[in-house]
Amino acid sequence: MDDKLANEIREYAESDVLYPKRVKVRPRAYFIIIKTTAETMADFKAKKGVHPVSPGEKQKMAGSAVLRLSEQRPGWYEGDLNFKRVVTIPATGKHEYRDTRFVVRCKAMSGQDCYDRMVENLQERVDRRSQFPSAKGKNFHFKYLGMWKQA
Repeated sequence: MDDKLANEIREYAESDVLYPKRVKVRPRAYFIIIKTTAETMADFKAKKGVHPVSPGEKQKMAGSAVLRLSEQRPGWYEGDLNFKRVVTIPATGKHEYRDTRFVVRCKAMSGQDCYDRMVENLQERVDRRSQFPSAKGKNFHFKYLGMWKQA
């Protein structure tokens, strides 16, 4: 366990986040941290430590990035996409996947439209075997920059 992991766990414990946190130990090996108000493991298993979700909290969660993705808001967006790009190794002639970050500013109608434009642009320019993440995943982020000027 290093300082970075310790800080990450400490931040999770101090935050208001209620969902479980998964921490990677090594490939295909994780441990999960779960917040609960249960006093004992038996109480936890009997679901006595379940956090009640108020309608306000539910609405707050609904305003997450997944729902903001489809919100129609015409203007300029900055999209940030991490994808697996197929690259040829000159020495061997073989191919490998490389994590590649692509950031763009574009006119779009929503976060989803921004994602679609980015992927469409990349598919024309990179190897067709490259892999693009879901717009709903952690490898795509967008930010609304503002409305474009009317002509």
